[in-house]
Amino acid sequence: MDTLPSKLLERAVNELARLPGVGRKSALRMALHLLKRNAEEVETFGASIIKMRNEVVYCKGCGNISDSELCDICTSHRRDHSMVCVVEDIRDIMAIENTGQYNGVYHVLGGIISPMEGIGPQDLAIDPLLKRISEGGIHEVILALPTTIEGDTTNFYLYKKMGEFKVTLTAIARGVSIGDELEHTDEVTLGRSIINRTPYEIYLSKK
Repeated sequence: MDTLPSKLLERAVNELARLPGVGRKSALRMALHLLKRNAEEVETFGASIIKMRNEVVYCKGCGNISDSELCDICTSHRRDHSMVCVVEDIRDIMAIENTGQYNGVYHVLGGIISPMEGIGPQDLAIDPLLKRISEGGIHEVILALPTTIEGDTTNFYLYKKMGEFKVTLTAIARGVSIGDELEHTDEVTLGRSIINRTPYEIYLSKK
């Protein structure tokens, strides 16, 4: 891209281009759009981003994003707190919630085991999950991780770790295609995969 006529514009474009999926051309269109907007609108836009970054926290109960110490799901009396759905990241919670087919609570691992990327069990929120289970009150743990080699590796690791606990361990049905991320699965398919979840031992036997 040619040199821009303003250093301030250049700086804004460079920052916008750092966002996921945003190239320099798209960043330039965004920057030029903001220049055309009313100054108060742009200030409100910028303030909302800063406020989000400074005030949004991670739920101490499950790892979801929240405006307070515990998220709305963890504090809801209408949710089934005896059922915990284990997911890779926050986007998976959003995808599952959009199905309207799950009424339990969640646990965000913050990733999956991936030796190629240097991510091991110690890098994930596995110990907090085991602590939650050991405290009692949880009857079922649903593994809702990606249907990838890394996801399956993480599932199996959790299966081994949870062997000492008297909880039912299930996995979402194979309605989610191999290699798919949950956030990219349509709501109907994902919803059915949760409803038709199977005991993890059966899941293993089908692999």
